[in-house]
Amino acid sequence: MTARYRPRELSGLVREALQSVPVVVVTGLRQAGKTTFLQQDPVFRGRRYLSLDDFATLEAARRQPEALLEGETPVTVDEAQRAPELLLTVKQLVDRNRSPGRFVLSGSANFALSKELSETLAGRALYLTLYPFTRREIQGRLSSQPQLVRMLQTLNPPKAGTTKTVAVGEEEILNGGMPPVVLEEAKNRSLWMLGYEQTYLERDIRQLSQVADLISFRTLLRLAANRTAQLLNQSELGRDAKLPASTVSRYLGLLETSFVLSRLPPYLRNRATRLIKSPKLFLADSGLAAHLAAVDDLTPETDEPLRGALYETYFHQNIASILAAHAPTAELGFWHVQGRHEVDFVIAYKRKTLAIELKASSRFHPNDLAGLRAFLAKSRGPSMGVLAYNGRETVPLDDKLFAIPIAVLVS
Repeated sequence: MTARYRPRELSGLVREALQSVPVVVVTGLRQAGKTTFLQQDPVFRGRRYLSLDDFATLEAARRQPEALLEGETPVTVDEAQRAPELLLTVKQLVDRNRSPGRFVLSGSANFALSKELSETLAGRALYLTLYPFTRREIQGRLSSQPQLVRMLQTLNPPKAGTTKTVAVGEEEILNGGMPPVVLEEAKNRSLWMLGYEQTYLERDIRQLSQVADLISFRTLLRLAANRTAQLLNQSELGRDAKLPASTVSRYLGLLETSFVLSRLPPYLRNRATRLIKSPKLFLADSGLAAHLAAVDDLTPETDEPLRGALYETYFHQNIASILAAHAPTAELGFWHVQGRHEVDFVIAYKRKTLAIELKASSRFHPNDLAGLRAFLAKSRGPSMGVLAYNGRETVPLDDKLFAIPIAVLVS
């Protein structure tokens, strides 16, 4: 390993998966650190590494896939989506020998959302997502169990009182979690983000689908960034982008397949009706969202309209990563009663429910608790409400309601 490698939250779950299933698929946003993870994390030691970014390897994958993959040594194939035909060979080899951990596939496209790819690997693969860096990963504090997971398991808050944890600052939100930015490899954040946007549009989208008009696609991408952490309204988005509904739907699908955005489903007791309700839209990284929305200052004095939404986006990417690595069966959603109450995040895990309302400021008002109180009043089974605010003190507010610093919840 090189000195610059930072361990990732997902490593432990990958280790378990490699001992259980024949194919482990690690996907995620481009530049989130997948290649470094595959090459340098100890969990992959002893594997043969192939990258389809290498033209000779890509040609071999297309012409002689079985010869490329044969052998007793477990194989890791990076950027596997570049040769879909390779997956059929993986399927055939696995059907002959279902040894756990035989193949690791990685790519910047969501194989689970691609019908052809997911059907090829059905019953043979476990899909895992590597998110942008969390605060825990940036600070190198992965030795302890995440506070969020402890709370989910016990529904007990952290000890009341002032914490030594440093509050989440505006620069952390603007940096987000992309490794070149947060590890200070990129000297100019804005220029790196601009280059990332151009590379994504010119490379990934061209590979995933034929987009005839990149200008209209970029317009939709920026409009989506301005709506991060808001309810998705495709009609409104199409009207502002001057695009037909069918095109908006296809473009959103491409953005989701390439992990640039995700849709957070509403939390409903009747799971069948969840599919017909509007989800919330989240950009994958708060720094990328800020860049695309042309936001470069989040200090309270600027009164930036997207300040709260970008804090919520940052919180979402952190807790989604923590849950994916430590509680993969947990369900993450939000609660919304139109015109009345809402709660930013609801996590359902082993019949327990944790409701979280996010507040970007270091102070809170009793009115900020209305949604949480309404949710707890209607909740069935063990539950707890949390007002996540940017202060430093854990404050009991009721038997099942607590104000907890954001920094503690992502620690």
